[in-house]
Amino acid sequence: MPTLRVELFEGRTPEQKAALAKELTDACVRVLGGSPGGVDVLFYDVKRHDWATGGQPWSQVPPQA
Repeated sequence: MPTLRVELFEGRTPEQKAALAKELTDACVRVLGGSPGGVDVLFYDVKRHDWATGGQPWSQVPPQA
């Protein structure tokens, strides 16, 4: 079964990550078959200054409300 790597800006709570892991796991089982125990989800928290899009670091982009 799959190992999913999820990269996101730091600041998500453990509860948010747990909820996302469950949804991703459920989707993999539904689409690919297998069992939930065969799905791994790895979270990588990235600081905004370590991620750029279009040449602009996200630390220079105002957060959206």
